[in-house]
Amino acid sequence: MTGRFISFEGIDGAGKSTHIQAVADWFRARGDDVQLSREPGGTPLAESLRSLVLNEPMGSLTELLLMFAGRRDHVETVIRPALAAGRTLLCDRFTDASFAYQGGGRGLPLPVLETLADWVQEDTEPELTLWFDLPSAQAAARRAGAREADRIEQQDLDFFDRVRGAYAARAAQAPQRIVRIDASGSVDEVGAQVLAVLRQRYSS
Repeated sequence: MTGRFISFEGIDGAGKSTHIQAVADWFRARGDDVQLSREPGGTPLAESLRSLVLNEPMGSLTELLLMFAGRRDHVETVIRPALAAGRTLLCDRFTDASFAYQGGGRGLPLPVLETLADWVQEDTEPELTLWFDLPSAQAAARRAGAREADRIEQQDLDFFDRVRGAYAARAAQAPQRIVRIDASGSVDEVGAQVLAVLRQRYSS
């Protein structure tokens, strides 16, 4: 694998998706071949599963298994081929999101998540994860004016507090990979933090 894999994480409304294009432009300016993807989704099959997860009633374990089924297809058909081709792959969410949402938010056991991650990812993991951290109430205010809420976005603030806490726990466990971005400021302020991380990691 000769490419570069960077993921973007954070609770709904944190603004991570806003900054992916700017990061793509930064790498393209360096001459990188950049590919963007997302989870849940990223392949025709995974996009179909995304629609089910975000819109259809289901139990927490069913939700988790569908997320990892889509992830497996994504890893096999998009992520690994992109890395093998030497591309810079920028992904809006990856496995950290399952630990945060289904683990922290839904309360599913971490050993189950860890086993699924081992099976599905094998040795595929981002080299850098930008975690856009934002208080749950502020994220909810942003979401309210942006779009109609899906099944997960309709959860209460306590749910998103648990999700945020799980992201913090993941960051503490992998400080070299996961970099916290304070997402409470303006787009320009947050973007400046992101660019500072990129310059530190990749400028030579």
